[in-house]
Amino acid sequence: MEGVFASNVLAVAVAILFSALGGALGGIAVGGRVLGNELAAMMGSFYGPLAGVAGVLIGVVAAAIAF
Repeated sequence: MEGVFASNVLAVAVAILFSALGGALGGIAVGGRVLGNELAAMMGSFYGPLAGVAGVLIGVVAAAIAF
């Protein structure tokens, strides 16, 4: 049971990291020219994890119920 908890925590931590990175890159791609790369990356890294972490949490809960 401890291994399952650790893997779930690792999944959420990796989701936070990569969704922030993806949001920053997406922010630069979409709004870098208008807002400036730094501001666009900061806003993207803030709003990126909103969907990414929510999706992973739903997946972790679903996996915990199913398995």
